[in-house]
Amino acid sequence: MPNYKLILQYDGSRYRGWQRLSDNELTIQGKTEAVLSRIFAEPVEVHGSGRTDAGVHALAQTASFQTVRDLPPEEVLAVLRQYLPEDVGAVSVAYAPTRFHARLSAVEKTYRYRVWTTDAPCVFERRFVYVLPGQYSVPAMEAAARLLEGTHDFRAFSAVKTKKSTVRTLSRIEITQAGDELRFDFTANGFLHHMVRILTGTLLEVGRGERSPAEAAALLDAGDRAAAGFTVPAKGLCLIKVRYDTNT
Repeated sequence: MPNYKLILQYDGSRYRGWQRLSDNELTIQGKTEAVLSRIFAEPVEVHGSGRTDAGVHALAQTASFQTVRDLPPEEVLAVLRQYLPEDVGAVSVAYAPTRFHARLSAVEKTYRYRVWTTDAPCVFERRFVYVLPGQYSVPAMEAAARLLEGTHDFRAFSAVKTKKSTVRTLSRIEITQAGDELRFDFTANGFLHHMVRILTGTLLEVGRGERSPAEAAALLDAGDRAAAGFTVPAKGLCLIKVRYDTNT
């Protein structure tokens, strides 16, 4: 059975997230599977690198799927581009090694969160940024970021209580000021539910002087979600990149 690797980008504004819920609900997985099943004339199940939430976007979501029929990747790509909705785009389709799985084979993911920090109009980017006017100290937020990086228990930064491990390796947090916009890039080997959005809210509170960098880092030991920062809205979040080993 051929195994395919698919790269998608999408504006998640009107979708209920990646994961298929039912045949009549708007999800990225559901839309993609419907078109692929039409192309291959057989049921096709698509596996994404991660389940982006409702309203979250992707610049490079990786997916994989196996089929009985073998169709050239360029043909599959052409038909996907013809029949997917305008807010979902197929970037590339290629054959993948038999054991490749978009989620299980992923090594690292990078998410970006965008914050618009003034009351100046942001008409054309309004679906992709969180508007929160204010003065933010980038050095203070960077100091907190350095303390949050590494392998830690991020239970305090998860929206869901679970008995499973909440230890993750957050290898990099990059904070960039681009005019009126703040960009937070998070790279990790995995993320908990709402982890990026809670981390961003906490860093914004540090930037506004509402808590110190050390206080933000202390949340890792406390493990108390109620003590961490607020959860920023989904619309400012975008999956930027998924990294795999060179063998996959």
